[in-house]
Amino acid sequence: MHFSSSIIPPLDPGFVPAELWNRSYLSRCDKDKGAQPLAIALERTDGTISRFDTRVLPHYGDNIALNRKYVERLVKFLLWARGGCRVKIGGDLAIGQMIHDLYAPQGERKFDHEFMGSRIYGRPFAVESVDYEAMPEARESSMPLGRNLDGCRIGFDLGGSDRKCAAVIDGRVVYSEEVTWDPYFEHDPQYHYDGINDTLKRAAAHLPRVDAIGGSAAGVYVNSEVRVASLFRGVSPADFNGRIRRIFFELQKAWGGVPFEVVNDGEVTALAGSMSMGENSVLGVSMGTSVAGGYVNADGSITPWLNELAFVPVDYRENAPVDEWSGDRGCGVQYFCQQGVARLAPLAGLKLPQGMKFAEQLVEVQRLMAAGDERARRIYETIGVCFGYTIAHFANFYDIRNLLILGRVTSGEGGTVIIEQAGQVLRAEFPALADQIRLRTPNEKDKRHGQAVAAASLPALRR
Repeated sequence: MHFSSSIIPPLDPGFVPAELWNRSYLSRCDKDKGAQPLAIALERTDGTISRFDTRVLPHYGDNIALNRKYVERLVKFLLWARGGCRVKIGGDLAIGQMIHDLYAPQGERKFDHEFMGSRIYGRPFAVESVDYEAMPEARESSMPLGRNLDGCRIGFDLGGSDRKCAAVIDGRVVYSEEVTWDPYFEHDPQYHYDGINDTLKRAAAHLPRVDAIGGSAAGVYVNSEVRVASLFRGVSPADFNGRIRRIFFELQKAWGGVPFEVVNDGEVTALAGSMSMGENSVLGVSMGTSVAGGYVNADGSITPWLNELAFVPVDYRENAPVDEWSGDRGCGVQYFCQQGVARLAPLAGLKLPQGMKFAEQLVEVQRLMAAGDERARRIYETIGVCFGYTIAHFANFYDIRNLLILGRVTSGEGGTVIIEQAGQVLRAEFPALADQIRLRTPNEKDKRHGQAVAAASLPALRR
């Protein structure tokens, strides 16, 4: 594919923006009279269906490799952004069979096969190839999220390097705290239970009573049940099913059965932004331990989508960096979180101690940035350029009017550089999107309390 980027990431010149690659591919389709329509449908266990329509080149010769890349990367993005345990490919049956084989139990995307099947939706994952005319129509749903501020509430947020809590009375924060922890590779589920319960106790000590508890955490949660979460990756499958899957129900029982609700931290990020700004069509992207995403639609509601932006492909080069968990290349986790900072640090010429944790590397890069170190600045410039191109890619899948950008990676002057560079890319390459999408960051009050207040607002009180 032939295209050129007008702005090159200084430390990652080989970066191939998904949006530019796809635009070049679709331009070929425009010029090829043999191009055909193709649709991708993702069906979920609640009966909802997402559908994405596009075009593909005639499936022969050199086009086969191009079709493979274009359709497979689309399917991968849709799976982790919207979710689904059954995928239907409508159009060329050979392309559908190709995707079926890639996402087979032993195929190249076996990680996605397992996670979208038994781990998230609790049923076998399947890919089916059908004629274009046999494709189902979209059947989406949405539901209001949170915005309940009455009573005495606890809000909490669980991250990979800290857990936050807030005590809230009728929407007013009376106490908040952040406690360091290291849950990623902790194998004992009791560690997780005790840590979360400690956070709840700290907040409860500042309330006359506890009417409701709401929380956010990285991962996939269905009706407050843990389906997939990197926070618990060190726990064995047996202990995950025995203790972690329903850990929040166990905690709810310990707290007297008060209304207790937990959702993905990205959803709460978007909710907090929507509540603060008084606006909707908000995509929230948190660049922290991982890449959390959440979306509030034009009606101010959320959808059954996953919004797991850590796993969506953003870089289409053949030798893109590999995510050690999924084994896939060029996914968001390698670019827009503290893991991405750690990847770029040696490319910037920084020699950090071997074995230094990602969170500690980020702190050191932030210290250097505050001291005016140009090497640190180039790290943030690189993240910003890559993010600018990725925003344009996101806009194919989300109706975005407000893009809320936050997380530890965006703290301090480095965050300003990221947003400036992303805005520059949008203005240079995608002026229509630059006019449509407002890049926003939380104010200081919302940085301290917004996420916790939004999390606390999740449960409705029983009447």
